[in-house]
Amino acid sequence: MVRHGESLLNAAHIRQGSEGSLSEKGKEQAAATGKRLAHSQFDVMLVSPYARTKETAEIIAEYVKIKKPAEYVELLVERHNPTEIVNKNANDPQIAHIINLIDNSYHDDDYRYSDEENFSDLKERARRLLAYLSSRTESKLLIVTHSIFLKMVAAYILHQDDLDAKKYNLLSFINSSNNASITVCEYNSGWLGDGWIGRKCYPPEKRWRLVVWDDYTR
Repeated sequence: MVRHGESLLNAAHIRQGSEGSLSEKGKEQAAATGKRLAHSQFDVMLVSPYARTKETAEIIAEYVKIKKPAEYVELLVERHNPTEIVNKNANDPQIAHIINLIDNSYHDDDYRYSDEENFSDLKERARRLLAYLSSRTESKLLIVTHSIFLKMVAAYILHQDDLDAKKYNLLSFINSSNNASITVCEYNSGWLGDGWIGRKCYPPEKRWRLVVWDDYTR
């Protein structure tokens, strides 16, 4: 799983919606990640349909062997921000206050500032994404997505249904998500080992594993 490269709005500290193409730095970051993955071959690339993720995926695809055409998956989009902060500067005191309420403070699982996807919404979407990915027939997936949603996916893998807003906010606050960074997850669908003696089956809650988090070119 790869976070998109820096966008023009990232660089300007603007909270984005679906819009926002890559900056020149973001294009360089995507190319660097593509070069790092050039030795790997993937069965398919799954991409959030936002402009910045599409552009990142197109650049990475110039370097990486991928057997099938890219597929755009709505489950991979970024958290829908409250309307009040979309296309607004995060350094504006009023906008910063809203961001602190939804991202940087502890709150109930169902807390909602206005019309955004809240914690419970995102947790359910992360669960649905992992169910969708586990149903795919391919073995090696290259996924291009976004920072906040990627953190939620990682948090759900770690905590499963025990994940609550406090655990997620703590994980999100202390773990950065850098542009064009690589996160590796592994899914084990069933039996482990040969023969019947000593053979064990992964229970559903143990089948996903977070292997690498936020590995990026410095």
